Amino acid sequence: MLAVERHYLQTYGGGFTENFYGLKRERVLRIKGGEAPRASRAAPTLMRETLRLKERDIWKNLAIMVGLPYLKRKLDESYDIHIPQASILGPQYTRNTLPPNATIRERIIYYYKCFLRNIYPSINAAYYFSLLAFNLAYLFDNTKYFSPFLWLVGTRIRRMGQADYRAIALAEQAPPTPTPRPGNRPGQTNSIWNPTTFVSIVYPRLLSSLRLLLPTSIFALKFLEWWHASDFARQLSRKATEGLDLPPPIVSGMPINKPQQKISGDNNKKPQSQSRPLNPPANS
Repeated sequence: MLAVERHYLQTYGGGFTENFYGLKRERVLRIKGGEAPRASRAAPTLMRETLRLKERDIWKNLAIMVGLPYLKRKLDESYDIHIPQASILGPQYTRNTLPPNATIRERIIYYYKCFLRNIYPSINAAYYFSLLAFNLAYLFDNTKYFSPFLWLVGTRIRRMGQADYRAIALAEQAPPTPTPRPGNRPGQTNSIWNPTTFVSIVYPRLLSSLRLLLPTSIFALKFLEWWHASDFARQLSRKATEGLDLPPPIVSGMPINKPQQKISGDNNKKPQSQSRPLNPPANS
C-alpha cells in the first residue's frame, strides 16, 4: 500500500482513490489567501510545477495517508481488547502494579495499558472532534483544509486541470530505450530481469495498470456477491433444468428389465378365468 500510494503521489500528484475521482494534492502558497488566481490563469503549467509536491511533502502525506490510519486501527484494536478485561475484572485489573524487577517488555506492556485506559479515550475524542470541526469549516468555506492533518503538512486537495492531464500524459509515455553498455550482451539491457529495466520501466507500468485492474476487480467482486445473493441465479438454473428429460441411473450388478415382446395370433389373448359354480343352498 505504501509503494502504491507513493507511486501515485509522485506520478499523478494524488493518492490512488483521489486520482480515480480526478483529484490531486498540492502545496499551499505562503501568501495571503494561499492562492494566486491571476498567475494560475496566465501560466497554469508554471503554477503546477510550483505547487507540485516535493519529496519531503510526499513523505508527509504518506504519513497521514498510510501511517496514521494504521496506527489508529491498531490502537482501536488494543483498546477493544483491554477495556473489556478491565470491566470484567474490575478493581483487580487496575490494582496490578509493576514489580520492581520487571523486564523491559513488562514495563512497556504496563505503561501501554495505562495509556489505553487513562489517556487514549481523550485522544480519540479530540481526534474525532477536530475532524468534525474542520469538516464543518470546510463545508462553509472557512478553511482550505477538510482535515487537521492536511493543515499540519500544508497540503490541500483540488480538482485536476488541463495542465495536470497534459503532464500525466507526458509522464505515461514510454521512456527511451537505454543504450547498451560496452560489456553487456545483445538484448541484455532490454530484458525484464535486468534490475535497471525492471525498476525504470516494468515497475512503474505495473503500478499504473492498477488504475484499471483494481476498479475492474472490485466491480467483478460486487457482481459475484449480487449474483450469489439474488434469486435470479436460482431461477435461471431452475428454468434451465425444467425441460431436461434425464434417463434413470444405471447401477452395475442389477438386472435390467427388458420389455416383453408382443405375440401375434390367439396366443396374445389371455385365458378367461372360469367362474366356479356356486353350491345350491341346502334345503332346510
